[in-house]
Amino acid sequence: MKPRLKVVKIGGNIIENEEELSHFLTDFTKLEGPKILVHGGGKAASKLSEKMGITPNMVNGRRITDADALEVIIMTYAGKINKNIVSLLQKNKTDAIGLSGADGGIIKAVKRPVRKIDYGFVGDIQSVNGDRLNEFIASGLIPIICPISMTEEGQLLNTNADTIASEVAAAMQAFYETQLVYIFEKKGVLRSIDDEDSVIEHIDGDSYFKLLEEGIIADGMLPKLKNSFDALKKNVSKVLIGNSTLITTKQDKHTTITYQNAE
Repeated sequence: MKPRLKVVKIGGNIIENEEELSHFLTDFTKLEGPKILVHGGGKAASKLSEKMGITPNMVNGRRITDADALEVIIMTYAGKINKNIVSLLQKNKTDAIGLSGADGGIIKAVKRPVRKIDYGFVGDIQSVNGDRLNEFIASGLIPIICPISMTEEGQLLNTNADTIASEVAAAMQAFYETQLVYIFEKKGVLRSIDDEDSVIEHIDGDSYFKLLEEGIIADGMLPKLKNSFDALKKNVSKVLIGNSTLITTKQDKHTTITYQNAE
């Protein structure tokens, strides 16, 4: 039987709020067994962009990344946020290593081709080096991965953090029974954005398409759910979406994603 590994992705207000982030990381250090943390940081990047006079451009929950935006993203994701998380974990006596996709060549991607929308310097993942990540874990390090990938030519690319978490979880399935956990400020996927308790506790393929038709799923939740189903198709054992209680023993109501009828 394979050992279990959790790939946890955090985003939203948890990253923005230093106190919330600190509480989350304290709970994260208590998670038993091997683990990987993937973080976003879109709100922080948008704030820095605005300070620099660069207007963030989003389409369907995804960021358009021109050369100026890429510079801000690298500073924010690989710099400020990643190193802040690593330093807080080290403070908790947890040996973590901050990584982008370029470090150790762990995430290779290609620049997204222009179709209806030109996303700019945005990466579509080609491969994740699970062997290299497993080496870090075997040496006692916890990988903390920011959402930046790299082409074979060395071009850094902005890459959706939910996608990175999904692909990392799938790659690590070769060594572990992998669980993917998406954590943000809500309790899960909500039927009504104004009702914190309207959590949809289970989503499979049929209900996903129905929710799409009803317009309940939109914007930032679209890539999260697509990546959930992609991970399950690649044999990731479980996908959960919810708030930070998901990594504690006192879990709130949350959303579980299953693969049935997800084609």
